[in-house]
Amino acid sequence: MRPMAFNPGAGTLCRRSLSARIVGLALLALAASGLGCSGGSAQSAPAGGPGGIPVKIEVARAVSIRDTTEYVATLKSRDSAVIMPEVEGRITAIYVHSGQRLAPGAPLMQLDPSKQQATVNSQQHSQAAQSANLKWLEEQNQRTSALHAAGVVSQQELDQSKSALENAQAQLHSLDAQVQEQQVQLHYYRVVAPADGVVGDVPVRVGDRVTTTTVLTTVDKPGSLEVYIYVPIERSSQLKMGLPVQIVDSAGKVMAESRISFISPEVDNTTQAVLVKASIANHQDQLRTLQFIRARIVWGTHEGPVVPVLAVSRVGGQYFAFLAEPEGGKLVAHQQPLQLGDMVGNDYVVIDGIKPGDKIVVSGTQFLVDGVPVIPQG
Repeated sequence: MRPMAFNPGAGTLCRRSLSARIVGLALLALAASGLGCSGGSAQSAPAGGPGGIPVKIEVARAVSIRDTTEYVATLKSRDSAVIMPEVEGRITAIYVHSGQRLAPGAPLMQLDPSKQQATVNSQQHSQAAQSANLKWLEEQNQRTSALHAAGVVSQQELDQSKSALENAQAQLHSLDAQVQEQQVQLHYYRVVAPADGVVGDVPVRVGDRVTTTTVLTTVDKPGSLEVYIYVPIERSSQLKMGLPVQIVDSAGKVMAESRISFISPEVDNTTQAVLVKASIANHQDQLRTLQFIRARIVWGTHEGPVVPVLAVSRVGGQYFAFLAEPEGGKLVAHQQPLQLGDMVGNDYVVIDGIKPGDKIVVSGTQFLVDGVPVIPQG
């Protein structure tokens, strides 16, 4: 066998051939990848074509827009009575429970009347004693008058007898009034409902000693409520009687409507707000006394443009929409910053940035850049 001769040039050629093959394979892979990417882009973005990108366009229209402000308000019953005792005493019986419906005059609670009953008895005994004394003085006066007519007693004695009789009559009248007063006080030991309604919370128990400032319970008459709204002083100049008020739920649905019926002449020193009230019908008992609710005051209406929600985009906290404007004989999309208000249905109220008659791009906005030509589509 002949020994193999070493050829440096042949090794170099082999390495070069291998490198060429690797580069070729890499170029083929990149070409395939590029084709796949270009195919995906062609499917995700519409072809602009020579005329521009096809989009849907709507003309901005003016609608009647309500100028409203929402506040957190409180509902209060127009026929709610806070029951407190007229006298002090210890509770001996409770006849009602929370949620019970009552008729006017129905008993609520009984306070221990023992002490007051003793006072009434004492006054009645004094009244009886004075009545007996008056009867004796009347008889004495009759005898004195007869003796005076016969010349037996003097005029002075007759005058003294009449004076004693008149004093006794006055004292009896005074005792009669005192007995009547104490009997009225005795009635206060039985607490009754002032009107028909529903019993609220009963925070007291049998055996508790109460005073004239102790809240025993409340009696609320179902039906109309009153909403208390505190309007900041900055908007108080716009308040006027009869402004519409709406009660809305968490989703913005209107639950009840009314109008302002009271505007406080004073500013609340703590909140620097003005209290306004409006009567709210509560036919289905959806609302409750002392409930916090959302109240919307409608200040007025004005004409203004709206823009569809789908046409609005937000970039860095700023709202934008694309307007299709004529330029060089064709329509060109221009990005327009917007100042938006509340939503009305599926549209935003535009405070600034769009005027009625502007052409708004409402579809295909994700493919637009400022200055690109667009073609309206039906």
